[in-house]
Amino acid sequence: MTEETDNGIGGVHIKYLLHCPRQLWLYSRGYRPEQNNSSVAFGEALDATTYTRRRDIDLGEAKIDWVTTGAVVHETKSSRTPSPQHEAQVRHYCLLLARLGVNIARGVVHYPLVRRTTEVAWDAFARAEAEKTEQAAKDVIAADQPAPRLPRSRCRGCSYRDYCWGDL
Repeated sequence: MTEETDNGIGGVHIKYLLHCPRQLWLYSRGYRPEQNNSSVAFGEALDATTYTRRRDIDLGEAKIDWVTTGAVVHETKSSRTPSPQHEAQVRHYCLLLARLGVNIARGVVHYPLVRRTTEVAWDAFARAEAEKTEQAAKDVIAADQPAPRLPRSRCRGCSYRDYCWGDL
């Protein structure tokens, strides 16, 4: 892994940035309450029990669920609903592989609970979006202060809710 490809920004960083910049800022400073969150545990269990013949691709900070012939990047989600965060995470994985010299075809997000997939294009526009998102994540991480809290209604299910809102 070269410094150019392992810049410390993984898929989780991208997902957190697009969900809540405050969450990304806290995560980057080592605050990780995910171990106590039932939604995270469910996602890990789903990941461990679906597509079991596939192997993760470890790129340092980023761990791709799997890549198939023709350089198609696959990501599995426990959600039932496609999200721009999921697509951005896959684009980031495509960007990291492209920097390694892999000629990426496209990405696919799998939603095994509803047996759906979503295609993620990989072209010049997608690459520019991935680079812009990566830079935004770096900017949030480099900030001296965390971003303000989101409205409480958007924090439902977030493992950082207790920290931000003091709920138990």
